[in-house]
Amino acid sequence: MKAKQKQEVRKAAAPAVKQWPARWPYFAAVGTALVLAFLVYGPALHGSFLFDDAALPFALPGFHEPLLGWIRGVRPLLYFTYWINAQISGEDPYSYHVLNVLIHCAASGLIFCIARRLAEWAGMRDPRRTVLSAFAAFLFLLHPVQTEAVAYLAGRSESLSTMFALAAFAVFLYRGRREISWGMSAAVLLLFSAAVLSKEQTAALPALLLLTDFWWNPGFSWRGIFGNWRLYLPMAAAAAAGAFYLRNLILHATTAGFGLKDFTWYQYFFTQCRALWIYLREFLFPVGLRADWDFPISKTVFDHGAIFGLVALLAAAAAAWSLRRKFPLASYGFFAWLVLMAPTSSILPIQDPVAERRLYFGMIGLLLIVIDLLGRVTVRQTRTAVACLCGVLVAEAAATASRAAVWSDDLSLWKDTVVKSPDKARDRFHLAFAYYEAGENQQAIAEFGRAERLGAGKAKADLLVDWGLAYANLHQTAQALAKLREAAALDPTAHVYSQIGMVYGQAGEWQPALAALAQAEKIDPSWKFTYFYRGLVYFKTGQLAASVREYQRALALDPTFQMAFDGLNEAQAALRAGR
Repeated sequence: MKAKQKQEVRKAAAPAVKQWPARWPYFAAVGTALVLAFLVYGPALHGSFLFDDAALPFALPGFHEPLLGWIRGVRPLLYFTYWINAQISGEDPYSYHVLNVLIHCAASGLIFCIARRLAEWAGMRDPRRTVLSAFAAFLFLLHPVQTEAVAYLAGRSESLSTMFALAAFAVFLYRGRREISWGMSAAVLLLFSAAVLSKEQTAALPALLLLTDFWWNPGFSWRGIFGNWRLYLPMAAAAAAGAFYLRNLILHATTAGFGLKDFTWYQYFFTQCRALWIYLREFLFPVGLRADWDFPISKTVFDHGAIFGLVALLAAAAAAWSLRRKFPLASYGFFAWLVLMAPTSSILPIQDPVAERRLYFGMIGLLLIVIDLLGRVTVRQTRTAVACLCGVLVAEAAATASRAAVWSDDLSLWKDTVVKSPDKARDRFHLAFAYYEAGENQQAIAEFGRAERLGAGKAKADLLVDWGLAYANLHQTAQALAKLREAAALDPTAHVYSQIGMVYGQAGEWQPALAALAQAEKIDPSWKFTYFYRGLVYFKTGQLAASVREYQRALALDPTFQMAFDGLNEAQAALRAGR
């Protein structure tokens, strides 16, 4: 009897033992993905704050607001993650980059789950379904076009929002039955809310869910949509509330929205008929990637060949629809790509018509096309097929590591960008400033000149200030003051006049320095650098008590102003010594 009981126990335990070998490849894949992600993005992990990072709270000197000060805006969840990094590492970018990579890894894992479920619905059998879904996930992880969303800290808005949107989509796909329950609806809505609170472009998710229900539930039918009213009614209400909340941003924002003055909504649409093909080309052949595209606007449908892009899109859509039963996954992927790209690549104008990070959300659609097409290729030798796929991933990983190195510091980024967009003033301006920050003032002066000739626009005053400071670093006082006074004529700010005072002070011309600083104080009494530079002038002219007073005024405006604190200590020490 005991022997029989033992045999029954062994039989009962057998299924659990057999399940483990089927699971270990998934754990191995997760470990491999983490290792590969940190390897390819390794060159950027210690990268500095770049481009728009400088305008974010963590890069602002002296920004020490409590959590509420970080999350007041339209992307509170995104800024909450930045706040976490600020608590961990302060102004050191390392923890920010690590979290970016981890978010990207999580999004890649969700790509695997989503692709596998959709491939199953399309009738693809295992193990091919699992292998190709894994390939899609690794391609998403290692594709060089993703570098901007991962290596660039401001690009976290793309990766974080997409991660939450993919999580909501995965919950929707794995809901367990055709008609979604209230509990699953709540989970999808919660994750969708997290996505939108990280970046608004994920508002396209409801359209993707509607497309999915129409396409697969049960198949080219409206029944699935009507059956999932528990999800779509609350989502519609949330969408209406979100549109009302963001109405001012949509209608009046200066860099994105219908209030943009540079071009109209239909001109932006014509431009995007060309831009979408740029994104497709970057996905298939990721060469010529750049941080800032010099992409002309199509003012009419015939301008810059927009008509050809539009006709090609319509033809591709017609082909996808007509082949929807023969190639259901690829056709679905094409329409999913268009839906997910719509917030940034349709009629809502955005100042920069092309940005590589915008493909991050839409790439799932292109990956589904790849899966469908590869799934139909007949390869007799499995090892050969897997080796070919791995070869593609190795090539992509090498390109991503190279691209991550470009994103590792300002100078390398803008050198690369200027080579690829040589006639864009903004890129020349950023390269000039990168040279200036690196102490290469002669190169900075040359690039500032090129940027001005290309037309600096509204940024000309800022360009002239930095140009003048580059001259000042080379002790070319006359040229420095000429540029700074030209900037003051365009935009007479306290900042400009404080810099004029600083340059005069460097040259030992004390009275003109004090006159310029007095003008700076008159324009804006809260500008701390006015009192700091005046403290320096008084210190150098032996007016120690006055120097102490000016440094104290600067510190009253900003108690964390380290240079003023050091100057105050030096002046007080000199005063005590009787100098």
